[in-house]
Amino acid sequence: MIDTSVYRDLTYGLFILSANDGEKDTGCIINTVCQAASDPQIITIAVNKANYTHDVIVKTGIFNVSILAEDAPFGLFQHFGFQSGRDVNKYENCTMSRTSANGCRYHFVHTCGFISGKVIGTTDLGSHTLFIAEVTEAGKTGSGAPITYAYYHANTKPKPKKEEQKKKGFICNICGYIYEGDELPPDFICPICKHPASDFSPLE
Repeated sequence: MIDTSVYRDLTYGLFILSANDGEKDTGCIINTVCQAASDPQIITIAVNKANYTHDVIVKTGIFNVSILAEDAPFGLFQHFGFQSGRDVNKYENCTMSRTSANGCRYHFVHTCGFISGKVIGTTDLGSHTLFIAEVTEAGKTGSGAPITYAYYHANTKPKPKKEEQKKKGFICNICGYIYEGDELPPDFICPICKHPASDFSPLE
């Protein structure tokens, strides 16, 4: 048995992964970036194969990772995580990013820093590809704390609105008086029209 809920206790960061397909810039949200070695400087990223950014990196072999900070608004996650770069130009009119030396965008607002990578190897992980990349450029963009997956769910992502509980009760078919409660007493008499419980129907 594998209880996948245990994965929620693993610590993850959140990042914007960006690439350029030769005609336009694209990007997506990922949560798996690791420093694998310091000499040479190597990082690994795991990217879902369903993302258009994944296909661009397979084609070009270059990318940038922007390390998102705790002040990143939910709208940023919506923009880069809830729509496909196949359908929209995610960087059209984007004023929060710049182009690094490798020709890919990186974000300098709501981020701590960025890392440019050049792919030197890949591993097929089924749903994801693990890219192994040499670091070609890196820099700080802010002093805020990097956002974690746990922080995102606790503080950034809007909480679902609790649906108002429907009133439980019974309505008089004669005058419309509402009796609130799970059960209508069999000897209940409507206080308005004086009709018995048999003339009441459950609220829908």
